Amino acid sequence: MSFDNEENVPELPDVTIYLEALESRVLSRRLDKVRLASPFVLRTVEPAVSELAGKHVTSLRRLGKRIVLGFEDDLFLVIHLMIAGRFKWLAPGAKVPGKVGLAAFDFENGTLILTEAGSKRRASIHILRGEDALRALDPGGLEPLEMSLDEFRDALTRERHTLKRTLTDPHTFSGIGNAYSDEILHRAKLSPVQMSTNLSGEEIARLYHATRAVLIEWIERLRADAGSGFPEKVTAFRPEMAVHGRYNLPCPVCGSPVQRIVYAENETNYCARCQTGGRLLADRALSRLLNVDWPKSIDEIG
Repeated sequence: MSFDNEENVPELPDVTIYLEALESRVLSRRLDKVRLASPFVLRTVEPAVSELAGKHVTSLRRLGKRIVLGFEDDLFLVIHLMIAGRFKWLAPGAKVPGKVGLAAFDFENGTLILTEAGSKRRASIHILRGEDALRALDPGGLEPLEMSLDEFRDALTRERHTLKRTLTDPHTFSGIGNAYSDEILHRAKLSPVQMSTNLSGEEIARLYHATRAVLIEWIERLRADAGSGFPEKVTAFRPEMAVHGRYNLPCPVCGSPVQRIVYAENETNYCARCQTGGRLLADRALSRLLNVDWPKSIDEIG
């Protein structure tokens, strides 16, 4: 069973590839017009959306999982894709898709379309003026590819939470979500429910290097997949992943079936043999249903 609404969240590697594709298409280009197909996607009133018309893009950056386009006159267009938001790059003046289209940004050389699948409208657009307004949207997490080991250790151990929660907390680390946290913890051979304050120095260093390695590897992989084209299949579930979204499939390291913990709309995937010493982590829903029949180790399920 998969939870598509969660598995498709664009995270740091995916947003990075979007930014690279946008840079080659819109940096220094003039935005002629913004067309809003859904008025609810715009979460700000001032500055007015019309103020962006005729302005050139001066910068692009990532703010957590948000994409930020900087314009002349200290204006910023901030887009949060949330769970199901995606971009398309089409010919100038392209029509906004009827069911999934939220907005169109008409540049002189093409149109950037913002879409969102599903019935829940969570994607958002903010139009801001000035760096101070932009900083107010920043959760403040460390940039995983810019932090030192000491900075990582301090952030990781500042509060006592599970490693899964700590890695995905935007106030602690920027841009890591459900998918890549699974991959990072598998690479580091650490349990998702291990407490952040209970790690040895060697385990902290292992997690630090795993975080950097997994994110860098996936940025490079996604970059190669996109080539010179615009990213079309942005998803945080990919068959090449080690454990995320691979419940009951063999772990690529040891061959044991990948396990999961399900809670609300989230799913955490892990390898019991590689990460928890063979111990199965209790899934709240199933463990309540099975009670004493819940297996305790990977060996009990073959």
